[in-house]
Amino acid sequence: MTLDRDALFIGGAWTKPATDAVLEVVSPHSEEVVARVPEGSAADIDAAVAAARRAFDEGPWPRMSPQERIDVVQTFSGLYAARLADMAELITTEMGAPISFSNLAQSPAPWMQIEAFLGIAREFPWESTRPGVLGADVMVRHEPIGVVAAIPPWNVPQFTVMSKLVPALLAGCTVVVKPAAESPLDCYLLAELLQEAGVPEGVVSVVAAGREVGEHLVAHPGVDKVAFTGSTAAGRKIGAICGEQLKRCSLELGGKSAAIVLDDADLTTTLEGLKFIGLMNSGQACVAQTRVLVSRDRHDAFAASLAEAVAGMQVGDPMDPATEIGPMVAQRQQERVEKYIALGQEEGATLLTGGLGRPDGLDRGWYVRPTVFAGVDNRMRIAQEEIFGPVLSVIPYDDVDDAVRIANDSDYGLAGTVWTSDHDAGVDVARRVRTGTYGINTYTMDFAAPFGGYKASGLGREFGPEGLAQYTELKSVYLSPPPS
Repeated sequence: MTLDRDALFIGGAWTKPATDAVLEVVSPHSEEVVARVPEGSAADIDAAVAAARRAFDEGPWPRMSPQERIDVVQTFSGLYAARLADMAELITTEMGAPISFSNLAQSPAPWMQIEAFLGIAREFPWESTRPGVLGADVMVRHEPIGVVAAIPPWNVPQFTVMSKLVPALLAGCTVVVKPAAESPLDCYLLAELLQEAGVPEGVVSVVAAGREVGEHLVAHPGVDKVAFTGSTAAGRKIGAICGEQLKRCSLELGGKSAAIVLDDADLTTTLEGLKFIGLMNSGQACVAQTRVLVSRDRHDAFAASLAEAVAGMQVGDPMDPATEIGPMVAQRQQERVEKYIALGQEEGATLLTGGLGRPDGLDRGWYVRPTVFAGVDNRMRIAQEEIFGPVLSVIPYDDVDDAVRIANDSDYGLAGTVWTSDHDAGVDVARRVRTGTYGINTYTMDFAAPFGGYKASGLGREFGPEGLAQYTELKSVYLSPPPS
């Protein structure tokens, strides 16, 4: 079955693209083209924004009751749930995530978001009245923010698009989704499901394109809010454009998160946890905790155990259910990660496992050997810069205060964990580390709670009531007392 497409989803209809430009989707495993789809142009973005603008300014969607919108999204949720396996396979095909991870997170987690936001929307204070201090009540309304540009990355494409699309729809916004050029296939299935669910004309468009067209969307005067997940460098540029235009934006950006291992931590539990949160999605995750902080007394023994655990992970075909580490998304990403591995050796870190060169038995594909460095100084570039690949750095600390200092000594503040058998000690560390999300002996993102980062990890929050509120404007209505 071919995965090729010849149309764009603009304003709720399959539309001939404005140009003949094509995006080739290349398998990171085989290095072969697996699909060809239209590459959206500035003209296609203009058409999508125009459709979204009309649908918002004149159409029924923003004027429906919250319950009417909930009913449509609930239908969409049921359709999505029936296609989880198909969605997981598409994502593995296009960007190389191990199928085990795709079946665990790439498709089920987006569906869980839909259900969580539906529950939140049912209880959300769309319109409430509070006592004023000037003699009359005040009505406070959450109204839809307008036309939203939703720009997800390639690493967890459905996870990141859903955190924008669903709250925007429930709030009454219209949305233009621009998938990454590397991973457009999953959003084609998404568009089909939205159409089948009965989302009205003009409310959602999907236009896959590269960065220049993405910038055209960000700067488009018809867009009221930009919701972006991606690199901090791109986020800074988007934030500057939005700031110049006084356009709302939310930015979920990079991370260099630290896992603090206290001396009383259970070794087996900690090693299993760090393998997952450090190397999930082959290390291509913004929340990956790639700085592992261990007390100086335990450093050598713990680093050796971590290296042994990582060395035993299966690397290979992402469609094999036994695979734990798949390829990087593209050759440029493979080369980037290898440059950091070489840099770590140049900086004087001790290479315990992995390193340069192809993993054994793989003569093609954009693979990197899972790598563990020990004796890393937090000032090294491998400890300060986001690598976005399967590379862990073990950093020694003197005491808990020193561990917290090292964890906070970063431009980023997205995620983190502490590993300990003392719950109270763990909570104390969690309160002191400046990150947006944190875990004690585990790491997860609960869709009932806000997700986002401090510092260069972004602006705004996703998930929870706070994530839904990001797609609304607040209006206060002074309710004059009725005439007597």
